[in-house]
Amino acid sequence: MGLLKFLFITICILWLIKMIGRLLLPVLFQKMMTKAQNQANQKYQQQHPEPDGHIRVAYMPPKDKHPGDDAGDFVEYEEIKAP
Repeated sequence: MGLLKFLFITICILWLIKMIGRLLLPVLFQKMMTKAQNQANQKYQQQHPEPDGHIRVAYMPPKDKHPGDDAGDFVEYEEIKAP
């Protein structure tokens, strides 16, 4: 009788641990993932600081005032008539 009582209590305890694990493990894993993601974001932000909002242009090409002037060279030709 004592062995059956021990087995029953052991099975009940294991079943309760299994149910509690099914409820708590996803929450714990979510917290761990959130913490790891926050740490990765902090490391990234330390390595790549955001700019202060000013834009600096190093080179600006000169603007063409007449874009049609460089359309090509005009070649004069004479039309030759066949005899």
